[in-house]
Amino acid sequence: MTTTPAALFDVDGTLLDTVYFHALAWWEALRQYDRTIPTARAHRAVGMGADQLLDHLLGTDRDHGDDEAITAAHAALYARHWPLIQPLPHAADLLRACVGRGWQVVLASSASERELTVLRRALAADDAIAAATSAEDVSATKPAPDLVRAALERAGTGAEHAVFVGDTVWDVIAANRAGVACIAVESGGFAAQELLGAGAAEVHRDTGELLADLDRSLLARPPG
Repeated sequence: MTTTPAALFDVDGTLLDTVYFHALAWWEALRQYDRTIPTARAHRAVGMGADQLLDHLLGTDRDHGDDEAITAAHAALYARHWPLIQPLPHAADLLRACVGRGWQVVLASSASERELTVLRRALAADDAIAAATSAEDVSATKPAPDLVRAALERAGTGAEHAVFVGDTVWDVIAANRAGVACIAVESGGFAAQELLGAGAAEVHRDTGELLADLDRSLLARPPG
């Protein structure tokens, strides 16, 4: 295995301002199937995939018969927001700065291939992206470590030569379970105290602040 260092980036809420679109889509999808929850609860679950999120919100001891339909409804409702998706501050500049410092950048996403194409187009930083994961690469989503491990595999490097950047406690937990140090940003709506409590090594307001603080972050220079 190569030791080329990798900066692994979550996409939703970390690089792109999509978290509240997801929260509203999950809230409306659940409401369509008579599962009404506060939108705040939906927001706090964003970052999990459907396999984890529905159990988290509705409990495991329930009828799972509508799960597939709810998940499909969420996807359709979320897609309505695709034209509105915007990068978070200086997100593309941050990726290019990481490449300039010797990192290979890998997007760690569990989005479908179609959705990932939309997200990458909105981010407009393909020149800085070495590889990306999608839903096809994981059997269990965050907070399971599968996605982080899949991103490491795409990078062809070990956990000790990688840093993960995410915006939710689920990102932090998944990275820690995979043995990867995690930088967190608050742009997903989780507070610094929560992210640090989950095990984040450092927290920044958003990608713009992380870029400004790059010399004092784990991304300042690759390990070794």
